[in-house]
Amino acid sequence: MLATVSPLRFWPGRPYPLGATWDGRGVNFAIYAENASKVSLCLFDDAESEVESVCIALTERTDQVWHGYMPDVRPGQIYGYRICGPYEPDAGHRFNPHKIVLDPYAKEIARPLQWRDELFGYQIGNSDEDRSFDDRDSAAFAPLAAVIDPAFTWGDDRPPAIPWHHTVIFELHVGGFTKRHPDIPDEVRGTYTGLGSEPAIRHLLSLGITAVELLPIFHHVDDRHLLDRGLRNYWGYNTLGFFAPDPSFKSPDFGSIVHQFKTMVRNLHSAGIEVILDVAYNHTAEGNHLGPHLSFRGIDNAAYYRLTGENARYYTDYTGCGNTFNMRNPRVLQLIMDSLRYWVLDMHVDGFRFDLASTLARELHEVDKLGAFFDIIRQDPVLSQVKLIAEPWDLGDGGYQVGNFPAGWSEWNGKYRDVVRRFWKGDGGIIDEIATRLCGSNDLYGWNHRLPHASINFITCHDGFTLRDLVSYNDKHNEHNGEENRDGSNDNHSWNCGCEGPTDDPEISAHRLRKQRSCLAMLFVSQGVPMLLAGDEMSHTQQGNNNAYCQDNEISWLNWESSETNQKLLEFTRHLIAFRKEQPVLHRRRFFYGRPFRTTAVRDIRWFTPAGTEMTDEDWQVPFARSLGCLLRGENVDINETGELVSGDTLLLLFNGDQKLDIMFVLPELDNGDEWQALIDTAEDEFMLPPDLTRSQYLLRACSVVILRQQAPVLTESST
Repeated sequence: MLATVSPLRFWPGRPYPLGATWDGRGVNFAIYAENASKVSLCLFDDAESEVESVCIALTERTDQVWHGYMPDVRPGQIYGYRICGPYEPDAGHRFNPHKIVLDPYAKEIARPLQWRDELFGYQIGNSDEDRSFDDRDSAAFAPLAAVIDPAFTWGDDRPPAIPWHHTVIFELHVGGFTKRHPDIPDEVRGTYTGLGSEPAIRHLLSLGITAVELLPIFHHVDDRHLLDRGLRNYWGYNTLGFFAPDPSFKSPDFGSIVHQFKTMVRNLHSAGIEVILDVAYNHTAEGNHLGPHLSFRGIDNAAYYRLTGENARYYTDYTGCGNTFNMRNPRVLQLIMDSLRYWVLDMHVDGFRFDLASTLARELHEVDKLGAFFDIIRQDPVLSQVKLIAEPWDLGDGGYQVGNFPAGWSEWNGKYRDVVRRFWKGDGGIIDEIATRLCGSNDLYGWNHRLPHASINFITCHDGFTLRDLVSYNDKHNEHNGEENRDGSNDNHSWNCGCEGPTDDPEISAHRLRKQRSCLAMLFVSQGVPMLLAGDEMSHTQQGNNNAYCQDNEISWLNWESSETNQKLLEFTRHLIAFRKEQPVLHRRRFFYGRPFRTTAVRDIRWFTPAGTEMTDEDWQVPFARSLGCLLRGENVDINETGELVSGDTLLLLFNGDQKLDIMFVLPELDNGDEWQALIDTAEDEFMLPPDLTRSQYLLRACSVVILRQQAPVLTESST
């Protein structure tokens, strides 16, 4: 416990930086509250205190920022605010000085909220029109911030700076990835320290991962209705503190939570692995007009939130979460930009994936890809240099914006996900779109001069079925969520291969494994940036739950005690990623030309029918077509950093999406009379084929991918 120094000296301080800033001699406090009439800083003796020990009015106000400096306060001090102003919900104002509110710039949350009716600014139980002002005090239950000392020994830490075209992303949940890992010590499982441990990093390196994309690690709120049902907001898309690491991932005996997060990043960087954060800046945990009075609502509701034009009592909701941040307010933009820069400069993260990113562009009603947020990002000397990934949709009208984000952004390619799922489900007549997605989706990203890495290719992610469940269930099974299976998407493009859920039928089990291998093979031979969902490499199942957002248990936690079959899938995934890295033609920096590149006399890509003939316009439109071949020339694929031409093997990729029909595929002839060497066949349990040469045909079995190559010639001194 930190004893409060008395008497406390109080000086005018500065309006910038916002938040509580320790400068080595004292702490400057600054908070933006445009419409407030009075702001009081409340200091608490410890996190268990039910009332503040000191309450000091901030008398200095500069450019709508209230501020003061306290030379006697030190790191570890716990604090909150009380804000006075009008309580006029119909005018958008919800000030209530009886409620302690959290500093939006808090770097550490010393006490998460404890759900009580006192946290609400109105009297619960009244009608919507008659929600009277509530004067009960919330100090005993409100979330409280702590002043931090940012000092940390980074050593020689530096960003791995993996080029986009060499990037392999692994989407994971800090807790779920480490909670059951047998080699991670019990005391750090489910934590930042656990993710930064040697066993966790060993698995990432063995796979060939270059970047981890962490589900939200900002401080979030577990919804009251979930806690009442014995659940919690496991995914964390319910942010309250945009600068504070979530304390649920803290190890009790390894220092402050900020230091633990920084140590995790430093350890991952030392292994050459980048850290990308999944962030949700589009809304906050305070919900709709019936939500609690925790931070932004009580500090300045009308400034921080998009309110409806008809009645400012209500919120514009593009997210489905009750509210939308007011991106038209420069101070709200500043908060988001300050938060992003903090995580890059102070916490050393390497990039961000923006949840429901279309919401960030809604300056008016429509999605504006040249919105202020994107303009600010582009000109920012720090943020323009990190990896930026958009989830290019939200729930509002016109919110589906795949392919429409500006240069400098990559996107989760939802069209890639959907068509690949349909292909391996057995849908016919989509080979033209499959070909486009395999080539990096030039139709989506080439029109504004973006490159293949703009496409983040994925088949599964945290939201939806796992890969194993995709081939094991026709329907979602979300009963454990307590919403009578109404939640989660009904449009999954999945097929159970003949039996819903677990089965002892060896044929069905074998077919499911083949489909998993084929999905993974297609993912890692596609142009663009592959993203693998953690657990898919080990055939993780969520028992058919396609919306496990509230399942902080064995449904979501990875099971590391895998069977022999799952171990083989893990080895297959490792082999695929290593093969992708070895073949320059699989991770080109630019789209295929369909014609000779530089001095190469042959086309860089060609497409074939099973008869061995090149695809015609008519072939692309055959409604029952489910198979095709793709020849990728390995000569002079790209130019490296020193200006030299890069070459590798020429590859022949064969795909058969038919669920029952084997096809004898006639192989195209090679110019120099060489024969194709078969490398991988996903129809084989032992997927790595012996290095013998094929003849003129190959039996392409149902629901399989085959990879063949013409090995690049070995250059000798005489040949050069």
